[in-house]
Amino acid sequence: MIDVRCICAIGLRGQLGLNGQLPWEGNTDPLFVEDVTRFFALTMGHVLIAGPKTVASVPEFAFKDRTIDVIRSHEDPEAVLKRYPGRRIFVGGGIAVWNVYAKYIQNWDITRLPYDGEADRWFDPAWLVGGPLRAA
Repeated sequence: MIDVRCICAIGLRGQLGLNGQLPWEGNTDPLFVEDVTRFFALTMGHVLIAGPKTVASVPEFAFKDRTIDVIRSHEDPEAVLKRYPGRRIFVGGGIAVWNVYAKYIQNWDITRLPYDGEADRWFDPAWLVGGPLRAA
């Protein structure tokens, strides 16, 4: 069985994104910094597959200690996952990617951050049972 996981953070009401980035991007509150640090610690040494916008937001240092692969929602997910036999694979965003990969993710690691502001992208609870409720 392939080890497929997702690690993400959401706001208090399920907020995921705003104008192409995390709504809390740049927040220096320790809880937000700790979340980012934890993300990079847990994905270190593993595979991170994500859409092009998500991969573009990954800092340069992260490419040195994990395999990062830009994927597209139209690619065959089983073929993508088979590229990494025996590896732990983290599925990064965005929404179109999670809509396709949700049914393969065995472990959702979701941090709920104390953010209650604007968003234009939301976490879809249907992903937890393998599929989207709404279109991307």
